[in-house]
Amino acid sequence: MGRLFVESLEGNIYSCKHCKTHLAILEDIVSKVLSPSPFPSLCIYFVNVTLGEKEERMMITGMHIVADIFCVRCGSIVGWKYESAYEKSQKYKEGKFILERYFRLYSIVCNSMEH
Repeated sequence: MGRLFVESLEGNIYSCKHCKTHLAILEDIVSKVLSPSPFPSLCIYFVNVTLGEKEERMMITGMHIVADIFCVRCGSIVGWKYESAYEKSQKYKEGKFILERYFRLYSIVCNSMEH
């Protein structure tokens, strides 16, 4: 197994609830009400995740092809990615992620850029 590369984010971020690895920034959250979870968020960009196998899954909004996403550091499931939607009204979700299991961190500033 090789060296683990983990990207750090700045600003208002979401991180893995288990190991606090950075996952997304607040500005990339599109919607916060798409899943039955108390903390779901539709996101357009993620870092520090790996993608699982694609599978058909029945959601509240119909059948979709999705892939779970896992924290690259600890391997915990943090949500899923919409690969494909069967319903025309749900096509806007394709290629986007649902962030479901996370911890919110506020105003993280990377100190490595200071001189």
